[in-house]
Amino acid sequence: MLNRKRPLEPQPRAIVIGASSGIGAALTRKLVAEGYIVAALARRVEKLEMVCATANGAGPGHAIPYEHNVTDYETIPALFQSITRDLGGLDVIAYVAGMQPPVALNEYNFEKDEAMVKVNMLGAIAWLNEAAMRFERAEAGHILGVSSIAGDRGRVGSPVYNASKAGLNTYLEALRNRLSRHGVTVTTIKPGFVDTVLLENAPKTFWVVSTDEAAAQIYRALRWKLQTVYVPLRWALVGLVLHHIPSFVFRRLSF
Repeated sequence: MLNRKRPLEPQPRAIVIGASSGIGAALTRKLVAEGYIVAALARRVEKLEMVCATANGAGPGHAIPYEHNVTDYETIPALFQSITRDLGGLDVIAYVAGMQPPVALNEYNFEKDEAMVKVNMLGAIAWLNEAAMRFERAEAGHILGVSSIAGDRGRVGSPVYNASKAGLNTYLEALRNRLSRHGVTVTTIKPGFVDTVLLENAPKTFWVVSTDEAAAQIYRALRWKLQTVYVPLRWALVGLVLHHIPSFVFRRLSF
């Protein structure tokens, strides 16, 4: 898997969970373009293999597909160990998997809610705990979680999606506070509207960016070892405003 153009240079190694489409697929392509060996994980094998084939044809790195459903929690510890052996180590892990089924304003559907919590938060915890243990021992490494600006406040549109992302934000912050003293970087990515299938459930959109642009900004956050990054950056101002809207005003908003 070495870069044949520069075979003596060490190649960084990454795991991307949720790599078959959207931001995860774009991030896989970007990392391969930057020379990474990437273990790309997703449950949709055909799409995943297409992503890896495209990435491998366009960059000096290499992507390896692994079939995986993030809710199969009991398989994660052994799979993590197997992948790190295959890669010959690990430098970066990115949890990008997420789901947001449509939820009506008068709908309270536990089946949908449970699925969102399992994928958006529990899957992240199961994977990133494994990386945290490894990186803490090594006193090096980079953990990245793709959350959402939706986790900044509790909106009326999708309470449990908001809650799952808020839980992910707090978990990543706690990992950051725990691991920073061991030389480990933890980055929280908070996208606004990115051109993925999740936009189908958005009543209105603006400032939409492509998945490739999102991936480029995420890669910049990795290189600069940033802590919390809104994608695109102008959403940071929106986040700041949202944080300071009083609750009695915020609850009257329709989004």
